[in-house]
Amino acid sequence: MVSGCALSFAAGPFVEADEGMWLPSLISGRIADMQSKGFHLEAKDIYDINQASLKDAVVLFGRGCTGEVISPEGLLLTNHHCGYGQIQKHSSVEHDYLKDGFWAMSRDEELPNKGLTVSFLERMDDVTEVVLKGYDTSMSEDERNAIVSRNSAVLIKKATEGGNGLRATVESLYYGNQYFIFIYKEFQDVRLVGAPPSSIGKFGGDTDNWMWPRHTGDFSIFRIYADKDNNPAAYSEDNVPYRPKRYFSISTKGVSEGDFTFVYGFPGRTQEYIHSDGIRYLENIGDPEKIKLRTLKLDIQKKYMSSSQKVRIQYSSKNASVANSWKKWQGEVRGLAKMHTADRKSAYEAEFEKWAAGTEYEGITSKLAGLYREIEPYSMAYDFYTETARSIELARFAESIAALYRAGNFNKSRIEETAGTFFKDYYLPIDKETFISMMEQFGKKLPEDLKPDYFTDEMQRHGSAEKWAEELFSKSVFTDIETVSRLEETDSSAVMNDPAVQYGRRFSEWFNESIRPEMTRLNNELLLMYRTYMKGQMEFAQASGRGTDQFYPDANLTLRVAYGKVSGYSPADGIDYLPHSTIQGIMEKDNPDIFDYNIPQRLRDLYASGDYGRWAGESGSVPVCFIATNHTTGGNSGSPVINADGELVGINFDRVWEGTMSDLEFDPDVCRNIALDIRYVMFTIEKIGNASYLFDEMSFSR
Repeated sequence: MVSGCALSFAAGPFVEADEGMWLPSLISGRIADMQSKGFHLEAKDIYDINQASLKDAVVLFGRGCTGEVISPEGLLLTNHHCGYGQIQKHSSVEHDYLKDGFWAMSRDEELPNKGLTVSFLERMDDVTEVVLKGYDTSMSEDERNAIVSRNSAVLIKKATEGGNGLRATVESLYYGNQYFIFIYKEFQDVRLVGAPPSSIGKFGGDTDNWMWPRHTGDFSIFRIYADKDNNPAAYSEDNVPYRPKRYFSISTKGVSEGDFTFVYGFPGRTQEYIHSDGIRYLENIGDPEKIKLRTLKLDIQKKYMSSSQKVRIQYSSKNASVANSWKKWQGEVRGLAKMHTADRKSAYEAEFEKWAAGTEYEGITSKLAGLYREIEPYSMAYDFYTETARSIELARFAESIAALYRAGNFNKSRIEETAGTFFKDYYLPIDKETFISMMEQFGKKLPEDLKPDYFTDEMQRHGSAEKWAEELFSKSVFTDIETVSRLEETDSSAVMNDPAVQYGRRFSEWFNESIRPEMTRLNNELLLMYRTYMKGQMEFAQASGRGTDQFYPDANLTLRVAYGKVSGYSPADGIDYLPHSTIQGIMEKDNPDIFDYNIPQRLRDLYASGDYGRWAGESGSVPVCFIATNHTTGGNSGSPVINADGELVGINFDRVWEGTMSDLEFDPDVCRNIALDIRYVMFTIEKIGNASYLFDEMSFSR
């Protein structure tokens, strides 16, 4: 191993400032740093398996958000956008809960949500030794994977033998250098209690999304129910509110600039240790192409949504889903370019290679670069497939019905139920116009040698995407709910030959036969090489005298702690952002002529009268949002933002646009998480929802 060389660490994996997503079970290794920055509690207050700790008040909400328990009766807060799908499903033209909001005035009025779950982490354990038992370095990667899978299955079976809603996953950390088991208790009966109108919960819409200053009341309220023994159970009228081990006390004092904060939640996915060529693909090809495709989709959706309340309700959730990543990618591209992340990582890789000369790690960054060059066309094909062909709603629906026939599992009631769910939120003109636009882009942008023969043949036969759409949407039986509901078992041939089914099947065959195998092969090689590279980076850090305690595993939707402080930022010359916003900013944006800025008249009246109750801050206005330096990503939506005493001060819901590249590189100067001030939540519950009876089950502190 080389020694005595000059070491620099540009864009290396070395934590500075408030970067990091730390495993709660190992938080004792960070607690001194947290306390030096103002934290008043101990590691056992954050995570403990022998007594109640803050982890027992945090849930994985669904399969992609976080929530927090705020009462001894299972009351739960998360984001409005996390509960949006449930709110939308309960909405209709007659009861537009998206537009008007929803507030249950009694337990009997709380609305059940089929398929929604929340999961409490019971414990997490390092099981690396057990998972790799029986493996030696002479084995192939397939043999290693088989051992990992077999040993993980044994661990999971043992961990969940007690039943009562237990589930477990074994997750790879540091690209397979470490394995942890995560054991959860999952609750199935989760009911909607309250949601502000979208003009509060989604205030600013796509325009304000990812931006600061922010004035969005992004919250919704649910309640967890259990059986009489406090165990998870399917929905039943006999279920009772869940009694949690721990719930958050709510701080009415609020936060000020410089105050310690930490976020406790389930961040989704980061790639902090990615190679420079991975960055270059995202910055120059992947993100820009997906942005263009989603711009086209959003324009089509908005055209129809703006002219029909029914269509607006049908597509509100879909539109928000498309728009969220669309805008995030734009900020990510700008951030990566501004930070010169690819070049900085290249400089780090050069230093790593100097150190690695003569070791098992020699040449590994060049090998990674070669793999990225090889996988690039397949990555592009994957991006175009998912953003174009796979985005056609009719084809996905048709294929779901065809799958029943294909499996010999015809079920008329299931078909009718699936059709009812699909057509409730389907508008054919949007889907048809999207089809035309996406097929045109697929034809223009994808290299000829990667296009499926089916696509080429259909375009030649019809002469244009528009004529292709005319035939497909006019001849498919899946465009009409009555026709679908009349399907019988004997209609198998007609279903399988339907043009929408053929469209989905032929594109799927192309992807599964021509693209997926190469992507899988190359991704497996990348993962294998990253495992070695990750191990090498840790040894490199140790050799440099920096140690390995600055490494944290990439996010993978497992529970993490991120800590920092309330802080403004300066995104550009001459611009300095304060770390908080107030109700005054809502009034400055209020515009009855723009849907996303047309606030409820009740809010205007409250502002005019100054009737803020106990929720006004020191300035006399109601605080709405604040920003801090906590390292967050998708999945942290709905996470509790907690003060130095472990009290709830906010609900995390976004990041600032200039810092969305934090999934790849964290810049302490501009990376900020955006949180909803808990006082605005309480103000809205009391003054807009007239639901202050909920306060009776909460605990407040100053």
